[in-house]
Amino acid sequence: MAQILFIIGSLIFGLLGTMHLIYTFFSNKFDPRNIEVKLALENTYPIISNETSMWRSLVGFHVSHSVGAILVALFFIPLSVFYNEVLQNSLWFSLLPTAIGFCYLILAKKYWFKRPLIGISLATLFFLGSSVFYNL
Repeated sequence: MAQILFIIGSLIFGLLGTMHLIYTFFSNKFDPRNIEVKLALENTYPIISNETSMWRSLVGFHVSHSVGAILVALFFIPLSVFYNEVLQNSLWFSLLPTAIGFCYLILAKKYWFKRPLIGISLATLFFLGSSVFYNL
């Protein structure tokens, strides 16, 4: 049961990260509704450097955020499938995805919107359930 819950939680993270990456590159879902705001972001530079715009930085943050969520799945699914004994014998590896989930959960609650909050909540619950089973 622990392995199944662990894989489901990982798959949710991978799906959320993949959808986020697709939305970033192939849609306008993260564009501001006010085009003037986007134009301002494209023509404003952070104090740290004028080598990028705030808009390009924003896109880069979206991509790195997506990659982080995808890496959770790309690391933890094979770990669970091929090296499940590591999860069974390591408090660290069995609890790490729950900790990651809680970090993303705090971000989702504070800065994002309902859909990612729901998905991350589910993934975190699956991770928490798996860690309970792994550590009984």
